[in-house]
Amino acid sequence: MIAPRLEVDLVKVERNARTLVDLLAPKGIRVTGVTKAVLGSPAIAAALQRGGVTGIGDSRVESLARIRAAEISLPTTLIRAPMLSRVDAAVAVADVSLNTDAAVLVGLAASARRAGVVHGVVLMVELGDLREGVAAAEVVAAADHVGQQPGLLLVGIGTNLACQSGIVPDQAKMDELSALAERVEAHTGRRLALVSGGNSANLDWALAATDAGRIDELRLGEAILLGTEPLHRHPIDGLHLDAFALVAEVIEVATKPAQPWGHRAQGAFGEVLPRAATGTVRQAILAVGRQDVDLVGLVAPPGIAILGMSSDHLIVDVGDHDVAVGQELQFGLGYGALVRAATSPFVMTVPTPVPATVH
Repeated sequence: MIAPRLEVDLVKVERNARTLVDLLAPKGIRVTGVTKAVLGSPAIAAALQRGGVTGIGDSRVESLARIRAAEISLPTTLIRAPMLSRVDAAVAVADVSLNTDAAVLVGLAASARRAGVVHGVVLMVELGDLREGVAAAEVVAAADHVGQQPGLLLVGIGTNLACQSGIVPDQAKMDELSALAERVEAHTGRRLALVSGGNSANLDWALAATDAGRIDELRLGEAILLGTEPLHRHPIDGLHLDAFALVAEVIEVATKPAQPWGHRAQGAFGEVLPRAATGTVRQAILAVGRQDVDLVGLVAPPGIAILGMSSDHLIVDVGDHDVAVGQELQFGLGYGALVRAATSPFVMTVPTPVPATVH
């Protein structure tokens, strides 16, 4: 089989989704499954659907188009604000989009009218992470602006935390969002259909909360795909951590000095990983590099240590392992490594068949 390749256990993805859906349901929180880390894979979107998510979210219109073409029968949400230049594409593939900018809303409205549809809008509110969002003091005015655009429907408000600045989505932040939802409802006289509390980083709060307030939806990607929460990258009880694996082929094995020699400057990507060993090491090169996967988050098999990575080569110390040219090694993936591998044109994604008994 071709390498490098990204192997996906669809049963584990489905079970992770089902576990989180079932844990959050008693708290009144539904799950939008996010496919942005996996290039809008229809097979993974279908696994999320089988796992009970109520919608699919992605940050790219191209990915949502793939999901639509695969006839996944769930509502779709564009979870990055549409580019003004691509509002027609956004309306064509997304039932709902997350928004902050008045000009984009005007463009979306015009596009929706041309298409003869009503496009749903979730207003994103800035609560401290300093990524996207209108100021809390301006959310009512922004809601008014949406209401003044024929072709648009304000379906809810939301926020995003722990992405740009690592701000924790705690009870205080969620209480603030709940209060803003009630302020918008009091002004508009209409109950919001959705209050989106955030992403996988919200799980520590959500699973411990005794009262979720008005938060009734989370956008979950990393937690479902990798079984970890993003704040500390801790495993989540009951979830599979190995639904994804990167497989690469060995193209050289040799015993080499443990330390380089000669005058040293920067490596190809600036930093050079330190080498602690002395004497010699059994070194292998695999045909995978930074064009294929991010070094950060790449997890070597037990007993093998990563020594470095260039554009096209991964260098490892194989220790006592009996490794030969042509052999394949399997690596675990963190979020950054998964995103790079799943979106690289040089890495084939290979979903495992889903046994009929699973359904």
